[in-house]
Amino acid sequence: MSLTTEQILAAHKANIETLFGLTSKAFEGVEKLVELNVTASRAALTEAANHTQAVLSVKDVQELMALQAGLFQPLAEKTASYSRHLFDIASGTGGEFTKAVETKTAEAQKAFTSLVDTAAKNAPAGSETAVAVMKSAVSAANNAFESVQKAVKQATDAAEANFNAVAATAADAAKTATPRKR
Repeated sequence: MSLTTEQILAAHKANIETLFGLTSKAFEGVEKLVELNVTASRAALTEAANHTQAVLSVKDVQELMALQAGLFQPLAEKTASYSRHLFDIASGTGGEFTKAVETKTAEAQKAFTSLVDTAAKNAPAGSETAVAVMKSAVSAANNAFESVQKAVKQATDAAEANFNAVAATAADAAKTATPRKR
């Protein structure tokens, strides 16, 4: 079985569409990242100006110490929030790439399986054993790929759970370490 010019052109067209789609998703991820950084920078600048004004209006050392101590809890919470947004952007963009790769892989597996089936139908008499071995190898490869996909999904889920646990622990630690204003 040989590929026709139309089949080759269709495959190239589909690959180019996928490439442009993924490029678009990558740019969307970069746009979200830039927006997050601009927002965080603007907020940090405003908070620095407010804190500076507050420091300049302090009347004694105890008030200065309380002001400085009160700075750390919101900073830790904002850092955890920023990290969470960053993780969400990265995992969302990565998810789009993963989905595209899985789709293309499924299409390639289907095409290869079809090619093997067509070759098996047109195989000369007496080659049944070779065809069976080929089909078994294709099936084993498909099963191995599915196992890898499941393992990657489990690892990603575990990493996200660990990230959430660390962020929550850090925020809780910042809350308990910061003395409350009386």
